[in-house]
Amino acid sequence: MKRWQAVVAYVIIPGIDGSDGQHWQTWWERQWGTSAVRISPVSWSDPDLDDWVSAVQLAYDDASRQDSRVVLVAHSLGCWAASTWLNKNPLNQVGGALLVAPPDPQGAAFPRQAAATFIEVSAQPLPCPALVVGSTNDPYCNPAAAADFAAGWEARWHLAGACGHINSASGPGPWPHGRELLDSLMRH
Repeated sequence: MKRWQAVVAYVIIPGIDGSDGQHWQTWWERQWGTSAVRISPVSWSDPDLDDWVSAVQLAYDDASRQDSRVVLVAHSLGCWAASTWLNKNPLNQVGGALLVAPPDPQGAAFPRQAAATFIEVSAQPLPCPALVVGSTNDPYCNPAAAADFAAGWEARWHLAGACGHINSASGPGPWPHGRELLDSLMRH
């Protein structure tokens, strides 16, 4: 029997401007090689929800051609693109969604002008297993709001400690704890 890692394709869904070379998503993407597909929206810097959801669809189509179970790996604003896409496409065969550091669209630090089309999103039950990871000191979302998003998505919730926005600036590098969390999602 093959291990699940050998038959999984990953859709990488970064936040605004994508994930740079030191971001854990980029580390993982390099490790996964051709088993990973990153979304490519036109509106990286001025995010448009419809554009990002379309980019998730294109990446999913590409990943699902690999005859693999598809797992979404989202960070920051990408969590909202992933959840919106999942709710619009509940019949797709998605094996799970890792949603890391979702920003609070109603929070003071949310980029309201740049990401105006994301302001009205809400956490609705997801059609696949999901795990939301938050931080005690994320400037874009407090732990209570992130826990509420997890409850709305009917996802497992994990508070990772004081990890900032869990991005390059907060320094997790390849983030081995995140890989353990992804493995735990896949086991459920």
